[in-house]
Amino acid sequence: MSDPSAPSAAAPFQAPRPPSRAQVLIVDDEPDHAEVMAEALRKPGHVCTIVGGVGQALDELRHGVFDVVVTDLRMPSSGGQNGVAIDGADAGLRVLEAARKHQPNAETIMVTAHGDVPTARAAFKHGAYDFIEKPLDLDVFRNLVNRAAETVLLRHEAGPEGDLVQHDGFEGIIAGSEPMRRILRAVKTVAASNLPVLITGESGTGKELIAQAIHKNSPRAGKRFVALNCAAEAENLLEDQLFGHVRGAFTGAEKDREGVFEYASGGTLFLDEIGDMPLKMQAKLLRVLETGEVVRLGSNDPRKCDVRLVSATNKDIKAMSARGEFREDLLFRIRGSSVHLPPLRERREDIPRIVRHAISRAITTNFPGRPVPDITDAAMMRLTAFNWPGNVRQLLNVVQNMVVIAAGEAADRPLEGAPRLDLRHIPDDIRIGDEDPALASSDDPGIAAGSLAGTSLEQIEKRAIRETLRLTAGNREQAAKLLGIGERTLYRKLKEYGLR
Repeated sequence: MSDPSAPSAAAPFQAPRPPSRAQVLIVDDEPDHAEVMAEALRKPGHVCTIVGGVGQALDELRHGVFDVVVTDLRMPSSGGQNGVAIDGADAGLRVLEAARKHQPNAETIMVTAHGDVPTARAAFKHGAYDFIEKPLDLDVFRNLVNRAAETVLLRHEAGPEGDLVQHDGFEGIIAGSEPMRRILRAVKTVAASNLPVLITGESGTGKELIAQAIHKNSPRAGKRFVALNCAAEAENLLEDQLFGHVRGAFTGAEKDREGVFEYASGGTLFLDEIGDMPLKMQAKLLRVLETGEVVRLGSNDPRKCDVRLVSATNKDIKAMSARGEFREDLLFRIRGSSVHLPPLRERREDIPRIVRHAISRAITTNFPGRPVPDITDAAMMRLTAFNWPGNVRQLLNVVQNMVVIAAGEAADRPLEGAPRLDLRHIPDDIRIGDEDPALASSDDPGIAAGSLAGTSLEQIEKRAIRETLRLTAGNREQAAKLLGIGERTLYRKLKEYGLR
């Protein structure tokens, strides 16, 4: 659910699903009729994509992101996919079937002639949100789409796969992209069990947040969640931290002390960077996991402990096991279930959401009571294009730094009102640093990164459109705005250049 203190949907560079508008796919073989529907929906702010047949619709449903799909029930027959003919009478049903497969979060509305009402009712029973008869009453049609869009929005807000989940133990996790939504659905499922979980991913991707979410959604939620970084301790200190000691076990051991296994008993123990654990300690950890007992340093008496183990590493632990650097039997023990967190550069569409959340959090933490500043399109595009080797952690730190700098400027010029975060507030190494190589390069011949000399205008335009669509997560309306062209012009150029 979106942060209530975040800027309204009118702010520039919004996420692909702002509360006040929806992404709508219109499938109709009559261009004039389709354009009339689109114009009716653009008035309240919906973003419309028009296609003229089932084949194009299937392509859009596979590669785009839509909240509402509006499709005519009957369209002329076509060759379909793989040479299989699509009966014109079944065209809308094929679109419905594809929408359910490729856009499970979207709602579908059937447009039908009077004589097709029984078929439309059948479609309604098989998952369509509703149907409407021709000739369309545009006010009724617009209200129907608005209701469908609101249903989708509420669904996003209600579940742990919303843009910014602030309930059900998923506090602070940004999950607007489909990969992260799938991860959170899997996390909620595995959390209900008692399986050990191994979380992998680069540093800064949020592995401890996922571990906390597993604990808070588990039957152990009322007990302790204890975290220990295995890379932060020397081997002898790590053993003491894990298993504890008795008085006199070593010089300075003046009293008994329980380790984290005993301290977390009944709850969840999170071992971060387990890939850095020495082999000798791995053998001792394996024995504890096999027996459910720990022996404190200096003692021979085993003590029962009951913990749910969640581990994390930024290393390729399977490759380490193959090289003999990590025990294979321990790997099997800790990997009852596994979760892999993608790096930020692979879920770039989440960056605007993370940035707005970070701005709001930085203001609340450092300057309570002040208005939440906006961010310019140029600054957001720079942040979105950067490669972020430190992932979410690095992005959060950068945004907090930007907020502090902008707040200092505002204090010097109080009459100018709330500051806007701009390119000048971005640290130099980020503002002039390397972009993602996938964005800096091109598959067009003649275009070299950083050089446009001798490149045709057509190639430059094609590259600009493709990269802007990627930066806006496929939001065509926002891409057209950033490119300074109309949405219809953008759509025409997408067709002209064969871009999707």
